[in-house]
Amino acid sequence: MAVDYAVIIVYLAGMLAMGWWGMRRAKSKSEFLVAGRRLGPWMYSGTMAAIVLGGASTIGGVGLGYQYGLSGAWMVFTIGLGLLALSVFFSARIARLKVYTVSEMLDLRYGGRAGLISGVVMWAYTLMLAVTSTIAYATIFDVLFDMNRTVAIILGGAIVVAYSTLGGMWSITLTDMVQFVVKTIGVLLLLLPIAVIKAGGFSEMKAKLPTEYFDPLGIGGETIFTYVLIYTFGMLIGQDIWQRVFTAKSDRTARWGGTVAGTYCLVYAIAGAVIGTAAKVMYPKLPSADAAFATIVKDELPVGVRGLVLAAALAAVMSTSSGALIACATVANNDIWSRLRGVVSRRGGEEHDEVKGNRAFILIMGVAVIAIAIALNNVVEALTVAYNLLVGGLLVPILGGLLWRRGTAAGALASVAVGGLAVIGLMASYGILANEPVYYGLLSSLVVYVIVSLATKPTDAAVLAAWRERLAGRGGEPTETAPEPVTT
Repeated sequence: MAVDYAVIIVYLAGMLAMGWWGMRRAKSKSEFLVAGRRLGPWMYSGTMAAIVLGGASTIGGVGLGYQYGLSGAWMVFTIGLGLLALSVFFSARIARLKVYTVSEMLDLRYGGRAGLISGVVMWAYTLMLAVTSTIAYATIFDVLFDMNRTVAIILGGAIVVAYSTLGGMWSITLTDMVQFVVKTIGVLLLLLPIAVIKAGGFSEMKAKLPTEYFDPLGIGGETIFTYVLIYTFGMLIGQDIWQRVFTAKSDRTARWGGTVAGTYCLVYAIAGAVIGTAAKVMYPKLPSADAAFATIVKDELPVGVRGLVLAAALAAVMSTSSGALIACATVANNDIWSRLRGVVSRRGGEEHDEVKGNRAFILIMGVAVIAIAIALNNVVEALTVAYNLLVGGLLVPILGGLLWRRGTAAGALASVAVGGLAVIGLMASYGILANEPVYYGLLSSLVVYVIVSLATKPTDAAVLAAWRERLAGRGGEPTETAPEPVTT
């Protein structure tokens, strides 16, 4: 596997080089956290697709195809649907707000009283998303180098932390573009056709597998509904996704670039399910469905191609991991730490080095993520807790703020508290992996938001006027000295 090793090593070295290049470009808070809000449509589309299609979408998507057939595409498919909905209906307004976090948007909309508690919930979500992505390095490096789990997590995590800390969003954007290209070539252009050919083509696959493997709804209606609730709605409100929307140079870029990325996700979902179905034909008795990706890559692909496809899996994991890491650090610094310290922006006098502060938080959060990933065993439960809290606690006040003028700060705070506590209590009662916690948590959050908002004084007219100004693209952060827009 010397050639395969060489491909992987060159890829990893390239990621670090991109981090060094990004460090030279990220000179301001805007450059470091949102790439100066200057990404053009192609770069925006590639990086958005890269962050939402992580290890779960690649390795897990193939595993679901192995287990359920073509209907295994639904998990990744609902991610694509969420990204399409975000891009078409909300992205332009989000981009015009010129904020850095979801909690800042809530403060703008509700008058500065909803940010801290929502920041804590969002921080927990992004932290666990980064942890679960980091754990996936163990699977990939085990296939590559037969490496110890802890060493694999430290190696993969250290590379992501290094380039993310050096250049912030600029480094992550550059690496994500490389990762997008590698994933497209490795998974869609190489692994997909090779897997189908090795399985004997679609006619042979249909002859050897039960008919339910080709039923679009074979995975079950309730499962599909839960995927929509968690992943489609989760795409609408996650800090890791919004922070990419903030990088768009214009409303049009956010809308159309995101639509392209969402469509790409739909194609990627079907590809993963087909690869998994082909693996079921070739290896009908694997000990674990999640082993399907690694097995077909290791046994069926030629030298060199195997290294590129494994690099594609590594790219999928790294893009999600780095995006979640910078989102986690941004929330921790801007929404939690700064508020607890009572920090206000300085006008005149000594300027606060915000790039240095955010860089320090990425490093601190990165070390914490690696440590938790080493200690944690059940990835699925951790990710389920994160998404349940996100959707159950924050979906209603965020979308309510964007869509319903009568929503109030009291309603938002009550919604976050009741929805979050309901999710936690129901997970303790029904089990972490049950569907009921997110169903009833979301319902209780909605009911409380409406009742409390109608029962309390409407949001101050001055706050709503300032909110409408920001939604219209007027006002916002001060103009910063920056290079010309990147329109690639």
